[in-house]
Amino acid sequence: MSQNEIAFLQQVQPFDLLPEKELEYVAKSLSRSHQYKDMTLFVQSTTIIDYIHIVLDGKLEQFIQEEGEKLLRAYISEKQIYGGLSILFNSGVSIRTVKTLEDTAFYRLPKDVFLDLCTRYPDFTRHFSENFQKNMLQQPYVSFIAKSARAGEAGAQPGFLNQSLTNIFSREIVSCGEKASAREAAQQMTEHRRSAIVILDEENRYKGLLTDHDLREKVIARGLSPETAVKEIASSPLITLPSNSRVFEAILLMMQHDIKHLAVTEDSSKLLGIATEEDLLLTQGRSPVFLMHELQHSQSIQEIAARYSQLPGLIRSLLDSGAKAEHLNRIITAISDAILNRVMEFALAETGPPPVPFAFMLLGSEGRREQTLKTDQDNAIVFEDVPDSSLEQTQRFFLRLGELVSEWLNEIGIAYCEFDIMARNPDWCQPLRVWKQYFHKWIRAAEPENLLQASIFFDFLHGYGDSRLTEELQDSLFASLAGWKGFYRHLAENALHFKPPLDFFGNLVLQSKGEHKNTLEIKTPMRLIVDFARIYALQYQLRQTNTLERLREMNLRGVLEQQDAEELEHAYSYLMQVRLAHQAARILEEQRPPDNYVHPKRLTHIEQQALKESFKRIRMAQGKMRMLLTQEVGIG
Repeated sequence: MSQNEIAFLQQVQPFDLLPEKELEYVAKSLSRSHQYKDMTLFVQSTTIIDYIHIVLDGKLEQFIQEEGEKLLRAYISEKQIYGGLSILFNSGVSIRTVKTLEDTAFYRLPKDVFLDLCTRYPDFTRHFSENFQKNMLQQPYVSFIAKSARAGEAGAQPGFLNQSLTNIFSREIVSCGEKASAREAAQQMTEHRRSAIVILDEENRYKGLLTDHDLREKVIARGLSPETAVKEIASSPLITLPSNSRVFEAILLMMQHDIKHLAVTEDSSKLLGIATEEDLLLTQGRSPVFLMHELQHSQSIQEIAARYSQLPGLIRSLLDSGAKAEHLNRIITAISDAILNRVMEFALAETGPPPVPFAFMLLGSEGRREQTLKTDQDNAIVFEDVPDSSLEQTQRFFLRLGELVSEWLNEIGIAYCEFDIMARNPDWCQPLRVWKQYFHKWIRAAEPENLLQASIFFDFLHGYGDSRLTEELQDSLFASLAGWKGFYRHLAENALHFKPPLDFFGNLVLQSKGEHKNTLEIKTPMRLIVDFARIYALQYQLRQTNTLERLREMNLRGVLEQQDAEELEHAYSYLMQVRLAHQAARILEEQRPPDNYVHPKRLTHIEQQALKESFKRIRMAQGKMRMLLTQEVGIG
């Protein structure tokens, strides 16, 4: 990774909105490409775009071609990009034709990395949605989009603009009488997390719409009293569109009336809900951006569960398009974070405000940001120290909170932990001082049970609440580890006890009996790499919890040679890829719960060879790891 690449990205919109850590992540994913003058790179409505192209040097022309005429001609030059709008708003099909006017050099960013960024950074996504809106204001663009959408009805690839409004808008209607005050309307909008409220006349007929924009522009900006009646500031009449209309029709109607909200009706009279500009512009089949948007605005546990059930299809789609396992893990993690945040909001609304600051901790694979489609709960609560006299009452509050969160996550599809390592368990819902005692004990005793706890709990990560508590707990963990090489020795012995599932001749060793006979359990071989990375993360006080990030940091610090780090990274990434593909197939094709038992015979010969090669890399690395760990922590 070059600092030059990071410095370059800091000058490119919207990458300049990202924190430097994310730019490092982006820089690692870039590849370079060169195209000669007078080459056609993309053809409108035909070329599938798998990469965002960032111009390093050169110049391109982009246009929409209709009946031999170039419409909306524009130019792309240094530090400008192409591909974002097509990926987000046209199912990855190029919206325009793009040709080189000069020899041109690019950085290329994979589609899955781009979608990951869009999923996690709303401001980054907003850059593209605003550009899309600007394009839609141009009449030739509007005409082309409309014709393309209508062509989709005849069998062409329609893209998202030809989708029906039916499943896109919110069906929760928030309303108030026309005599209600602006303050009362704003309170309802805030309570229901809506950006608009329907205004009713005295006979409960739909009169108009009041939006957050109206409140800002007509009340706050003009200095009107919050007690002003909504009928004085609402937009009227209500602009409506039938639910069987297409997305492009809704966008055109919004543009025509310069509005960002549209009432969706059935039979021209029954109001079904409100479609927002954001709903329309983020809608695209199996887009992680749209799924994230839907989760963040879900109004019930049942709605979250319905949205979460779309995740396997999304991951399968991204796998088919060549997405890397690391990027898929990040997308799954971002979606899990959105779910947790929403569930915590629901739970705290029921329990009331917490008596003292607290943090909801993520443990195990969740804490490492390595979740797959088969994931259960590993979580805990740490709360601020309180006097003994109020400890029982305080813990009772947080156990109730933990019970609600665990129950609702289970309903959503994130199963209860088999070993009850959850915030609802009194053992794992404790004040900060008790957690410090736990960690100190597990390090000093180093019994088998303590080592098991350490392997789960020491990969903890802040999930929700006050991050000061988790930061202090991590500091305490590192302080307790100082000078205790015996603990590392025990961890290392456990890590090196495992042997990759290969026989003497290099053939795969399969399960020989039971329910999973003739399958390969793929999670366990990955554990060696996870354990090895954890040992060094703890010894060198690395705050990263993700396995691949730990390996890379070990390489940067000179602890692990680059070749060894790369071999372990490749092995881990490939095994994760196979694991995710297997789990998606179990859910979508077999209609069965996901697991970690892969049937090698269902893999191609090349895939089987790659699997064997990954295990060989782990086996070869074991010898080197034993030498390293012998030197560092004194195992024998």
